[in-house]
Amino acid sequence: MKIAVGIGNPGKRYEHTRHNLGFRVIGLVAAEHGISLSRRRFDALVGEGTFGTRQALLVQPQTYVNLTGSCVAPLLRWYHCPIEDLLVVCDDLNLDLGKLRLRRQGSAGGHKGLQSIIECLGTDEFARLRIGIGRGTDNVAHVLGRLEPAEEPVMAEAVAAGARIVDTWLREGLDAALTELNR
Repeated sequence: MKIAVGIGNPGKRYEHTRHNLGFRVIGLVAAEHGISLSRRRFDALVGEGTFGTRQALLVQPQTYVNLTGSCVAPLLRWYHCPIEDLLVVCDDLNLDLGKLRLRRQGSAGGHKGLQSIIECLGTDEFARLRIGIGRGTDNVAHVLGRLEPAEEPVMAEAVAAGARIVDTWLREGLDAALTELNR
């Protein structure tokens, strides 16, 4: 079982914020494959599907971003999922708007959701796909703020590209997803 997690905050208030790009990517992958993200498990909305020959779980944690690990760690244990079969999708202040970066492992880079996952799993050796949101004058207000109308087309394209990368990762693995990103 592979597990793809999109980081975000639950509720309508945060629905269109920069911090919820992980939710948007996972939501798009689910929609494209007819997977319902309606089952609740370990404080998350989850949906199962088949990608190629692999079973996969798509996850939108319903904890707040800074508590994401408290839902991801139990899911990995429940599904007996090895760390190499986890992909986390999140926003990134340190990347330009719409830029995507896929890594095999690494630090949290200041992202509270990634930090929570690292702390709960006891390792940073899991793949992550970051989507750039750029910086604002007030970082908290920026990540929790809604996208500006001029940003939306760039982010829609980035979310679609992110969904293709997640799909490739689920079907063919990390090396194929890295190739997809670099096309």
